[in-house]
Amino acid sequence: MNSRYAANRVGVLSDTQQLTNNTGSLLSRKVWLPRALYAALPWFYLLAGVTALVATIYIGHWVWVLPHYALFSIACLHMGVLIYRRRRGARRQSE
Repeated sequence: MNSRYAANRVGVLSDTQQLTNNTGSLLSRKVWLPRALYAALPWFYLLAGVTALVATIYIGHWVWVLPHYALFSIACLHMGVLIYRRRRGARRQSE
């Protein structure tokens, strides 16, 4: 009798379980960007990296900010080059 009740019972999720369930589906969902934004993404990363690198050269008074700018510039330059090379490699393989 108890197993039949458990099989027919609809599970009620707590607030935390519902939030976890909704967040998981939100994070695993694909993100679709407009074509122009998708095409400009590696160039945006490269521009942001170069801008941050130039800013590290010209900042003199705020010494504590320099490592943050340098790390951000390295990360942006790395991501820009990585995305560009992957897209270029994918185009070569499809030809």
